[in-house]
Amino acid sequence: MRQAGDHGGKRRPLRPLRKSGAGPGVPVPSRAVSQLAAGMPVAPVLIVSGVALVAVCADPGMFWLPLLAAGPALAASTNGPRGVLYVGLLAVVLGAALGVREAGPGHELVAMLAALLAVTLASALSSALRGRRERVLAAVRSVAEAAQHAVLKPIPRTVGPFRVAVRYSAAAAEARIGGDLYALVSTPHGVRLIVGDVRGKGLPAVEIAALVLGVFREAAYDEPDLLAVVGRIERSLARNLGPDDFVTAVVVGHPHAGQLEVVNCGHASPLLISRSGDVVAVEAARPAPPLGLRALVAEPPCLETLPFSEGDQLLLYTDGVIEARDRAREFYPLAERVACHVSDEPEHILSAVHDELLAHVGGRLHDDAALLLLRMQAVGEPVPTASKAREKAVPETAGQDQDGQDGQDGKDGKDGREAVPVVSRS
Repeated sequence: MRQAGDHGGKRRPLRPLRKSGAGPGVPVPSRAVSQLAAGMPVAPVLIVSGVALVAVCADPGMFWLPLLAAGPALAASTNGPRGVLYVGLLAVVLGAALGVREAGPGHELVAMLAALLAVTLASALSSALRGRRERVLAAVRSVAEAAQHAVLKPIPRTVGPFRVAVRYSAAAAEARIGGDLYALVSTPHGVRLIVGDVRGKGLPAVEIAALVLGVFREAAYDEPDLLAVVGRIERSLARNLGPDDFVTAVVVGHPHAGQLEVVNCGHASPLLISRSGDVVAVEAARPAPPLGLRALVAEPPCLETLPFSEGDQLLLYTDGVIEARDRAREFYPLAERVACHVSDEPEHILSAVHDELLAHVGGRLHDDAALLLLRMQAVGEPVPTASKAREKAVPETAGQDQDGQDGQDGKDGKDGREAVPVVSRS
């Protein structure tokens, strides 16, 4: 037993215990007072102090003292339960002192102090419930963001021969999720992409968007025909959608150099931005219903073959962009505004359009809005350098940071811009 307290014959000197929470040179009472002051809400304390000062300067009586309850009531909306109790305790102490000074002890003073205590306790409970709701909302936001990022995977700035830029804003700002979808994959059959819009908002819309994107990513690799990709998405939605649900979408493929294939299923027409700066809407030769509503028509959707050479750009978007209204109920003129911001940098175009769109609606969108811009790079055009953090275009990513080339030695694809419809069987 002796060896347990004596190691090698040397004893360690005993040191006096120091009280936890008290730093060196700081007395314990002073530290407690500083912590109390740090947790005291400023505005409610000023209100309580102001009411007490008015009660002192006014005529004798207890007319002003019930207003002390405004302090803990206000603290409940901005502070935690401890801060509310601090303000309530201050209000009770000041009320008791002023009540004894003005009218002396009595039933009226006891009733007033009891009312102050009741308001303080109720405010503390309300503050605790508010804090709990805020924590739950923060958790929901975190899960929603994770779900959104899992569904809308970041798109690289360069995919094959294309430069790509993306902007996305969800109308459900509190949850930061929405029903718009987009994806771009490089497959053995060329680069393929989809931009769509699910009917509805919130988590149900995200669930349908995840279904569409999952089927698209699989079918884009397996199916050599773009219409077969659309057919697989349609069959999957027919088994899983409700009777009132549908998805509008544009599916684009790049099977050969100088050519794009476009299948529009009830979606807004893409905008073709030629190398010379002209902006033309790519209208479908035969309108097709949205995905999930194929049973309403007997004919399959139409596949459009679109000339697409070096320096050309294709802008795909959702209806949240073109249906955005200002205070005068005017729609946002997307084609007109894009023509004003034509550039060799897709990031610059989308950044300018996105900022104008938010300014048009007064800073808050009422529907989800997605923009995806595809640009065919010129032969020998240098790939833009960027930091690793900005190598992928994600929703709400900042705009231009590199200067692109004009590609004036490439082919001029302005002539023959009319889309040539080619009808294929599904």
